[in-house]
Amino acid sequence: MTQQTESAAGAGGRAGGAAPGPALVVRGLRKTYEAGTAPVRALRGVDLSVRAGEFVALMGPSGCGKSTLLHLLAGLDRPDEGTIALDGTRIEELGAQRLARLRRRSVGLVFQFFHLIEHMSALENVSLAALVAGAKPAEATARARDLLDQLGLLDKARELPAALSGGQRQRVAIARALANRPTLLLADEPTGALDSDGAAEVLDLFQRLHAQGQTILMVTHSREVAEGAQRLVRMRDGRILADGEPSGPVEVPAGLRVAR
Repeated sequence: MTQQTESAAGAGGRAGGAAPGPALVVRGLRKTYEAGTAPVRALRGVDLSVRAGEFVALMGPSGCGKSTLLHLLAGLDRPDEGTIALDGTRIEELGAQRLARLRRRSVGLVFQFFHLIEHMSALENVSLAALVAGAKPAEATARARDLLDQLGLLDKARELPAALSGGQRQRVAIARALANRPTLLLADEPTGALDSDGAAEVLDLFQRLHAQGQTILMVTHSREVAEGAQRLVRMRDGRILADGEPSGPVEVPAGLRVAR
């Protein structure tokens, strides 16, 4: 077994033995924002569990609370009520510094509009994420080059984001999100700013990551994109309305293998 395959199997619990446990457990999550004179109840008691190695799509209309939920799971905001356990750690109880350390160590974030640093090359954008996660400079550069190579972007490593297509920029953003070898990859409308070819490219990459054991929770408006996930969760008005059962194990496809 190669080191890459061994790492992926260990991360996703697909090497046999006991079924993988939960990577994420959310219970009774509530969040209200003040908006003028009328409070906005963004989340109204959300319960959700995601097993290690699952690929979950979260769908719902605009304003239903999807992005709010993702921000709480990433530790970018605090819930008013409820609990969030990531790999068994209750993140809503952590102070700011411990929460930041856990986020750097365990969470990868992919956004709709990439949020790359425009004056830094693709390689520098990914390397910076590895540095922030604690890697030494040489290690961070090697990690970034490896990820860009496996995502088919090594020839674009020295390019600035403005010189890349939308699909290429999103792949750089995904490489950056993987730089810290996250327990949980959170993606907020990762195909929303892409054309159909770019969206298909990103979805294919997510499916390959999932097949290697990466845990993914993806917010999307697209039914077609959502159907590419292993499990579909529907939200409306701050609540989960429906939660599809996960399918069986996914075979690792030939080709791209992202080192963990």
